[in-house]
Amino acid sequence: MASLPRKLELFYDVLSPYSWLGFEVLCRYQNIWNINLQLRPSFIAGIMKSSGNKPPALVPRKGKYMMTDLQHLKNFYQVPIQAPKDFFSVILEKGSLTAMRFLTAVNMEKPEMLEKVSRELWMRVWSRDEDITEPQSILTAAKKAGLSEAEAKGLLEKCSSDNVKSRLKETTDAACNYGAFGLPTIVVHMDDNKSHMLFGSDRMELLAHLLGEQWLGPVPSTVKGALGSKG
Repeated sequence: MASLPRKLELFYDVLSPYSWLGFEVLCRYQNIWNINLQLRPSFIAGIMKSSGNKPPALVPRKGKYMMTDLQHLKNFYQVPIQAPKDFFSVILEKGSLTAMRFLTAVNMEKPEMLEKVSRELWMRVWSRDEDITEPQSILTAAKKAGLSEAEAKGLLEKCSSDNVKSRLKETTDAACNYGAFGLPTIVVHMDDNKSHMLFGSDRMELLAHLLGEQWLGPVPSTVKGALGSKG
């Protein structure tokens, strides 16, 4: 008898490029590993404030390393990351509150579209250097991801509702309660009712170990194709 899929929660914010890497890897593995992947849009600024952490870009040496690191990871993970030209304005001043409220509304009303809309917002801010704070920017991303104009406008209107604001806060608080101090934060729920919190996009081999699954690299389809061509 096959075991039930283990619940895997991914807490993320589209302001975080490392969240994008973790998101893409887990989306690639959701039909390979025996997992039930749950995407949890969160607010990274709230997590930073709660934990007393601060963005790596505010530490000069970390910031310099991060830019080089992302260029290496772009090729390794095959995710088209390109840092915004006005990095400090986009990431540290404008923030992601509207975008994350919108994704929260999508998750509440059209959860089947959450993956695509999240990816399109990442593409805007972390690949094409486009805005994710203005209403028209959010609508453009939503429509490009596959939502109709009416659906996108309806969800955008819900961003100012108490229900959406409360849900985003609850999700962010849940991440903090697991021990989050940054994003991405991954929480894997085991069969013995225990859970493990992992931080970062570079813990996938450890995650595979905890799950008892095989790690096939960041792009498993390429590996599986190569393995299938042998023999």
